[in-house]
Amino acid sequence: MKSQLKNFVLLTVSTLIMAAGIYFFKFTNNFTFGGITGLAVLVAKSGAVSAGDFTFITNMLLLAVGFVTLGKKFAAKTAYCSILLSISLSLLERIAPMAHPLTDQPILELTFAIALPSFGSAVLFNIGSSSGGTDVIAMIMKKYSSLDIGKALLATDFIITLAGCFVFDIETGLYSFLGLAVRSFMIDGFIESLNLSKYFNVVCRDPDPICAYIKENLHRGATVVSAKGAFSGEDKYIIFTALNRSEAVKLRNFIKATAPDAFLLISNTSEIIGKGFHSV
Repeated sequence: MKSQLKNFVLLTVSTLIMAAGIYFFKFTNNFTFGGITGLAVLVAKSGAVSAGDFTFITNMLLLAVGFVTLGKKFAAKTAYCSILLSISLSLLERIAPMAHPLTDQPILELTFAIALPSFGSAVLFNIGSSSGGTDVIAMIMKKYSSLDIGKALLATDFIITLAGCFVFDIETGLYSFLGLAVRSFMIDGFIESLNLSKYFNVVCRDPDPICAYIKENLHRGATVVSAKGAFSGEDKYIIFTALNRSEAVKLRNFIKATAPDAFLLISNTSEIIGKGFHSV
C-alpha cells in the first residue's frame, strides 16, 4: 500500500509539472515540438479550438482506441496520466487564461518549456508510465507493424515542428527545432540522474568489518572474492557492492575511518538491475 501510494503521488505530481510547463511556457510561445501538444499549438492558431481542449479531445480519442486495440495490456497508469494531463490543461485555460508569455525572454521561456515536461516525462518513464499522446500511437504501431517506431515518431515531430515555421514565423520555428533537439537529451539526462547509484570495488586485507557494516547498517548485499596483489604478492579480498548516493557516502567514510589502507574504485551507474534496485 505504501509503495502504491508513493507511485500515485509521483504520477500525479510529475503530470502536473508537465501540465504547468506545457501551458505556461509552451502554449503561450507557440512552440510546436513534442507530439500531441505540439500539434495542439498549430490547431489552436485556427481559432476553432484551444490548445488545451484539442489536447483533451485527442488524448481521450487515443485512449479509447488504445483500450479497444490493446485491451488489458494497455497500462492503467498511462491512462490516468493522460486523463490528468488533458484535464489540467483545459482547467488552466479557464482558471488562468494567458494572452501573452510570462516574460519577454524567449530563451528563458524555451528552457522551462523543455525542462518541466522533460522532468515530468522522466519520472513517469522511470516508474513505467507515460503521459499518453504519441506514446499510445507508438504502442499501437508496435503491435500491428514492423516499422521503426522511434524514427516514425521522430519524423512526425519533425513535420509538426516544421509546420510551425509556416504557421507562425521562422524565429518561433527555429526555437521549436531547438526544443525538439534538446528535449530527448534532457529526458535521458533526468532519467540517468534519478537512477544514479554508486558501484564499489573495495580491495582490502580484512573484508569482515566492511561487509558487516554493509549488511547491518546499510542493509545492502555484497560479494567477496579472493585476490592477490600483483606488486606485493599478498593475499587480499575484493568486495563488490552497489549503493545509492547517500549510502555510498556513509560507506566511503566508514572505510576511511576503519580501513585507511583499502583501495577503492567507485563508479557512477544508472543501470543496476536486481533486488533493492530495479527489476528487469
